[in-house]
Amino acid sequence: MLHQRRSLAVACVLGLFSMVTAAAQISPVSIDSDPNLFVWTDTCNVYVLKDGDAALLIDLGDGSVLDHLAEIGVTRVEWVLFTHHHREQCQGFTKLQKWKPQIAAPDAERALFEEPTKFRRIKPTLGDAYTVHGASYVRPPIAPIHLDRTFKDGDVFTWKGRQFRCVDTRGNSPGGMSYLLKAGDHWIAFSGDVMLDGARMHTWFDTEWDYGFAKGLYELISSASMLQSFRPARLLPSHGEILTSPETQLQEYQRKLRRLAELYVRGYAINTFGAADQDTVSKPTSIPHIWQVTKHLYKFKKRDFWPNFGILIADNGHALVFDCGLIGSDLLEQSLKSMQEQLGLRKVDAVLITHMHGDHFLDVPYLRDKWGTQVWTLKDVADKCEHPERYDYAAMIPAYQAGFDTLHIDRAFERSEQFEWQGYKFTVDWMPGQTEFGCCIHGMIDGKHVAFTGDNLFGSSTDPAQNGHEAVVARNSSIFEEGYIYGAEYLQKLRPDLIVAGHSYVMDRPGEMIDRFAAWASEIRDVYRGLSAETDYRYMFDPYWVRAEPYRLSLRAGQQAEVTLHVRNFLRQPQSHRIQACAAQSIDVQPAVSEGSVEPQSTGNFQLRLRAAPDLKPGVYIVAFDVTLDGKRYGQRFDMILSV
Repeated sequence: MLHQRRSLAVACVLGLFSMVTAAAQISPVSIDSDPNLFVWTDTCNVYVLKDGDAALLIDLGDGSVLDHLAEIGVTRVEWVLFTHHHREQCQGFTKLQKWKPQIAAPDAERALFEEPTKFRRIKPTLGDAYTVHGASYVRPPIAPIHLDRTFKDGDVFTWKGRQFRCVDTRGNSPGGMSYLLKAGDHWIAFSGDVMLDGARMHTWFDTEWDYGFAKGLYELISSASMLQSFRPARLLPSHGEILTSPETQLQEYQRKLRRLAELYVRGYAINTFGAADQDTVSKPTSIPHIWQVTKHLYKFKKRDFWPNFGILIADNGHALVFDCGLIGSDLLEQSLKSMQEQLGLRKVDAVLITHMHGDHFLDVPYLRDKWGTQVWTLKDVADKCEHPERYDYAAMIPAYQAGFDTLHIDRAFERSEQFEWQGYKFTVDWMPGQTEFGCCIHGMIDGKHVAFTGDNLFGSSTDPAQNGHEAVVARNSSIFEEGYIYGAEYLQKLRPDLIVAGHSYVMDRPGEMIDRFAAWASEIRDVYRGLSAETDYRYMFDPYWVRAEPYRLSLRAGQQAEVTLHVRNFLRQPQSHRIQACAAQSIDVQPAVSEGSVEPQSTGNFQLRLRAAPDLKPGVYIVAFDVTLDGKRYGQRFDMILSV
């Protein structure tokens, strides 16, 4: 159980909070040609290059290093060079005020430092910068940091006779940079979060820049290759141990990342033969673009068309619809009218939603308004449709700007609940995969066991080269044990005769494809395990193991509201947590510190109260959570948004 306590002494205001153990010390880094290099570790490794009583810092962490510079004879900090924008690199920036150093960072990330709230939207859209369908993959500071200088790839920065080569090493961050110091006849690389010791990855979710097309991953591989080309004698990462012989590890790291890329990009021919494989089962009807899957089951099909829609028409003319999106109200209205005239359609009783993504119910308001259709789904999915502002997941309905931001659910099923409709019997099972918040609706239709599976499995079931997996997107809440692995094992047990999937895919006799899907899911999970520096890979994969609900909160100045903080323990033993809420001075968060333990393989939930001061100016504010897990400091890895 996670406990709470109030503490004025440790209030975190604009990153002033520091939590340093008594054993922490500033330590020399053994570099033969330069004895004036030191390292300090709190939320990240802070490297201190000393010249007389002056110093240059690479990254800052929580700023506690500043309290220890006198131990090595430093009284002045002239420069702070940031490798990238992540909060754990820079969360102590307000402590720099009395030191008055100049601050530099990659030019590509200037806006992330200087305009951080620009990248936290109270109403996200699909096209927002640095997002995966509306869910942000950047983690900017909670308040602006002014930069005195920015660097581009190839720039040379000189300090006290030392020359740093600025090298673009994006991948873990969209503008990440390494600073390579020439030391005699070799290079010393301050490499940020490109790679950790053991050829490991710092975090996966920071590298996930798109919806399963691996742009960030490819960039990270290129960055590792570039660093290897310098043949550095030392690699000084932002986290973990310093690498004394990094070239071999950089090569091994690239091998691991390339294998991940092979497994990661979709397991069907999305960019080549996807349209040809979309549906080789159904037959055309007399209605344009309406095709017949079985005697009573129909769908849309036309060239370069990827809607979410299936319709089961009973003998008496009543119908069930399975998902309804990406069609357009004009085509939907025209097609349903033709079904009335030619297929005997009389009434659309309900539409069943397979998962939380907005593109699967964009056209549902038309059915509700024109046909009186009810909306049904699994309880796990319902809340994401009705209250999307509570979550920071990808592809939720507000991001589509469709004229509605929530969808009322008329019937929410329990897991494995059955229902009968017009002589058909269906079961609604929890089936995660692409997202944790999905379901499989299955039953016998025209003598076949048909499963409606949403966006988990696409492709040609007859092509042995395809395993069918859809996009791997951590911001769908999709850890493999509660995602594709679970979904694959579920389908292996279900063994449907026919899968009717999202985006107009139909797969006949999919058994062997499901087996390939299951093998893939386990293998890619194991590849992530091999890349993770954590005890459990899910801490580097999942961006939600600490999660505020609601994620987006709107208040008036002077108002207050409750927020629930969810803390996930993936391990088989209890885990201690200490979480510090960090916000602007005019935002009061109580309790300031929450600490205690979470039981094995469970989630601890506890309450916070946020209050906006009466004089707080209107705008968007970031509230960050500084996390310590079993004594390991992660810093301000997680956040929520407050709109005033």
